[in-house]
Amino acid sequence: MTIILLHGGGMGGWTYKFIRPLLQQAGHEIFTPTFTGLGERAHLISRDITSDTHVTDIVNVLTCEDVQDAILVAHSYAGTIAPGIVAQAGERIKSVIYLDAIVPHSGENVAAMMGFMTEEQTTGLNALLASGQGPIGSGVDEQQRAMAKDHPHLMDPEREKWLLGHLTDQPLRCIVAPIAKGAETITKPVHYVAAKHTIMSMMHGRARALGWTMIEHQGDHAFLVGDPEGTANIILSVAGAA
Repeated sequence: MTIILLHGGGMGGWTYKFIRPLLQQAGHEIFTPTFTGLGERAHLISRDITSDTHVTDIVNVLTCEDVQDAILVAHSYAGTIAPGIVAQAGERIKSVIYLDAIVPHSGENVAAMMGFMTEEQTTGLNALLASGQGPIGSGVDEQQRAMAKDHPHLMDPEREKWLLGHLTDQPLRCIVAPIAKGAETITKPVHYVAAKHTIMSMMHGRARALGWTMIEHQGDHAFLVGDPEGTANIILSVAGAA
């Protein structure tokens, strides 16, 4: 089986470093692509990058790699990308797993949805960025490091140091531009893995309202790094039942 692992904001395919070998050992083909402007592709960051760019990133991977019947796994920010992928390449996707991910509705944007800005602010900022002005990055990497000081992750300190040290900035327009396809448009079976300690609680309610199958994890939002074995087992269990 083919499993596509999509990362969260400020992260990259590297986030799945500890999960990837576990899934490969189980005999599955694994892809861990990085979105344009993040991770090892941070040098490509620009004001032109929106969630639509990231949808295209993954659709191109599916096409060029001749992927069929894949399990699409989306962590955090990638929850805003998964619906667009299914809309454009649904014939290549068997089912979807959200790992404590954002559950957007069509037309929403991340910053307003999460309460970071008002709708008016995001509309104005998106227009400014589209004109070629304004800040390029969102500062999500520094935001996550600051949050970790107040609330350390539920993982070994050295593992957390590794996680925080690898974070990169994220294109600001990704979180202020409207999301074309929302979670309500996904036509494939979806399992949602909800972390116990997280800022995504509102998203859990949205997932339930959509009728998705809910799975609980006792960890925090970064459980895929803090508990790779448990996360891999969940993915394998869902993939086996798909």
